[in-house]
Amino acid sequence: MSTRAIPPRSIRLALALACALAATPPHAADRVALVGGTLIDGWGGAPLKNSVVLIEGERIQAIGRVGELAVPEGTTVVSTEGMSVLPGLWDMHVHLMLDGHSDYEHWDKAYIDRFRDEIMPAAAKQLLHAGVTSARDLGAPLEDSIAVRERLRKGEIEGPTIYVSGPFIQKKAYPGTDRFRWGVNGVEDARAKVKKLCDAGVDVIKLIDQDQMTLDEAKAVVDTAHACKKPVIAHSHRPNEIRIGLKIGVDGFEHTGLASAPEYPEDVIAALRERTAQMALGPFWWTPTIEGLWNYEYVRDHHEHLDDPAWKEGLKPDTISDIQGSIAHPGQLGYFQLTPLRKPTLRRKFEQLRASGVVLLIGTDSGIPMKFHSQSTWNELDIWVRELGVPAMDAIRGATYWPSVAMKVDKDYGTISPGKYADVIAVRGDVLRYINLLQRVDVVVKHGKRVK
Repeated sequence: MSTRAIPPRSIRLALALACALAATPPHAADRVALVGGTLIDGWGGAPLKNSVVLIEGERIQAIGRVGELAVPEGTTVVSTEGMSVLPGLWDMHVHLMLDGHSDYEHWDKAYIDRFRDEIMPAAAKQLLHAGVTSARDLGAPLEDSIAVRERLRKGEIEGPTIYVSGPFIQKKAYPGTDRFRWGVNGVEDARAKVKKLCDAGVDVIKLIDQDQMTLDEAKAVVDTAHACKKPVIAHSHRPNEIRIGLKIGVDGFEHTGLASAPEYPEDVIAALRERTAQMALGPFWWTPTIEGLWNYEYVRDHHEHLDDPAWKEGLKPDTISDIQGSIAHPGQLGYFQLTPLRKPTLRRKFEQLRASGVVLLIGTDSGIPMKFHSQSTWNELDIWVRELGVPAMDAIRGATYWPSVAMKVDKDYGTISPGKYADVIAVRGDVLRYINLLQRVDVVVKHGKRVK
């Protein structure tokens, strides 16, 4: 009996899809139906079983159930049977200019002229393939940030829809970081620096070390940004950063800070409660970026995922080799030596934030040592749900609906709704029960285009 090689299932599916598209009229090739999965639409209500999501061009046309919503003839049907279907994820704190290397001083010198053409495009591609269809990039040279964002918008490179801050605004830039950290010297300089960012077209202003500025300097940053209609998000590593940030009217905070202190001071929590009680001001945002701290000791002792080829996608061989060499001894990285003392405090601080009324957003600090863009976002969701007791639906909304509201783009993003951009992902299994299924996203659709 003769035998022949049978292609792997993934290749057979790709070939079948290619044949179907070849036989489909051009206008119909823009119509796609995701059929059969359980839809978690981002609004927070009960999932829709046996769902149908009709996509035409870049946007969602209709949503319904199998047997109730007809799929037009000529539409390309993608089966999502056995899958959870949900909005594309957001990561509200990434660093496209970083890629897991442990030595920032070396990285900044060796790679700053490769950020635009290699490092940032590779990071963006890795995020998208991990199911992240929107992200906030917080800190990079201004020209590189704008250029990469625009290339992504035009579809010239693969990646999420990116919202950029450009350089950090702080009191004094660290040595050798002037291209992506801008110091301020006086009120007028603070205004000029922020206005320069606004005029360049950034989406958000990032403020750090505000407790080292005069109050007038810090207030000038926020007032100028708000006059340009740009939100200001601030570091929260120290109690006075939080106190001053609230006093000057920042729009949200980043990180679960305060080093190894056991909890946030009572006056800080009281001030947060005072702010979140003011409904007319809208939600107050906080991105805790907690997984890197929570998972460090496990990664140190079980580091097989550091060899995952997904984080190498788009990077040159010498870049990959350099990163690998810098993290060859995970337990010896100076960046994380205090982390084992910080981890026992994280649960209490996270619970304090939740109880204060802030709206928590999924963000990861992706790009810091050993934290790769292909892995960080699902790990953040996993820690929230599996370790910190956040209901899976709430965590998913922290990565879909709420970020779109925070960035004032919820008319177009954040939920699977008719008229919105078709940013959709699907994973095999029930993510409401097993959130870590998000580590392997099976289907990625961005603006109606099937990426994966």
